[in-house]
Amino acid sequence: MANIIDYLNWRGDIPFSQVPLNEIDSLILSRISYFPFDNLFQGEEQITIENAYKRFKKEKDKIVLQIDDLDLFPMVAKCARYKDLILLDYINKIELKEQKQFSAITICLPNNILYVSFRGTDNTLIGWKEDFNMSFSSHVPSQKDSRVYLDNIASKYKGDIIVGGHSKGGNLAVYSSAFCNSETKKRIKVIYNEDGPGFDEDIIQTTEYQEIIKKVHTYIPQSSIIGRLLNHQETYTVVQSTANGIMQHDLYSWQVLGSKFVSMKNVTDKSLLVDKTIKEWVKTVPAGQREQVVEALFEIINSTEATTLEELSNKKIATARILIKNYQNIDNENKILISRALHSLLGIIKENIMTNISNKNSKKSKKIKSSKLEIKI
Repeated sequence: MANIIDYLNWRGDIPFSQVPLNEIDSLILSRISYFPFDNLFQGEEQITIENAYKRFKKEKDKIVLQIDDLDLFPMVAKCARYKDLILLDYINKIELKEQKQFSAITICLPNNILYVSFRGTDNTLIGWKEDFNMSFSSHVPSQKDSRVYLDNIASKYKGDIIVGGHSKGGNLAVYSSAFCNSETKKRIKVIYNEDGPGFDEDIIQTTEYQEIIKKVHTYIPQSSIIGRLLNHQETYTVVQSTANGIMQHDLYSWQVLGSKFVSMKNVTDKSLLVDKTIKEWVKTVPAGQREQVVEALFEIINSTEATTLEELSNKKIATARILIKNYQNIDNENKILISRALHSLLGIIKENIMTNISNKNSKKSKKIKSSKLEIKI
């Protein structure tokens, strides 16, 4: 089994000038936006990946969002294929008031090809809150920022544009490409969505979305959950992952063979079940009520004073006590909303599981009857 680290060991010595960007390169470039660049740039300077890593090595606290990045960062900084690529216009904004977590970077490839890489959800609770907001809001703050960022890059630099991102970054890649200005849109050659959630019907039905959908290449693991959320209209490639369940969202678990993903024909039954359940739940619970439920849940979570998922999970027992206590303290109206929402979700899950079992039994029965028929004949 091989992943993007193995790919770099195999292909890292061949520059883009000799072999153009492929789907595995795009996955790596989408991960680069997660790297800790915050203290590595002086103003609006442009530096190579190699120089960015040299600066990172001098940092006292080498904090990364995922431990595997500590392997990937030095590899892309040393291999001939990546080390001389230029990093442009890094931005990282976390704004509590607007409930926004937005980060992006642009990577300049040979022949002035611009890869605009949008970061997905990081470990901040406000980032996850914004993801939940997508279930009831058509245009969340980070989506609006992604459009502005893409138009800004197009106005500052010449060349063809490729847009990509993993997780929420994939959603931002599609959104920004759909709603950027017409001149920017003409320069976009392809959009890579790596297991990113979809959109509500308001966006899916817009002309802007329909105009770019043919340029979108979406990749999801076989048991995808995140990448199946909300609505999609594009076709997708199912990628084999070595992880289980929701952990397949981790792009380091995605399997590659040469310059291609190891693909599968279909997603698993579990992925289909989750997809169907969430879509039906969204239809069942009105947008206004979903918003109230999300606000109530995060009000309880915020009572712990944690700002990241790590802080929330470090003291599990103490956190659980605070969460229970503050759930008890919220008003009855919010308790009823949360209870109804969960009851609705559990009801749909139960119904879909029973339907799934019934369909499987029906198929088995048909096979048995068919087999008996063939014997008689």
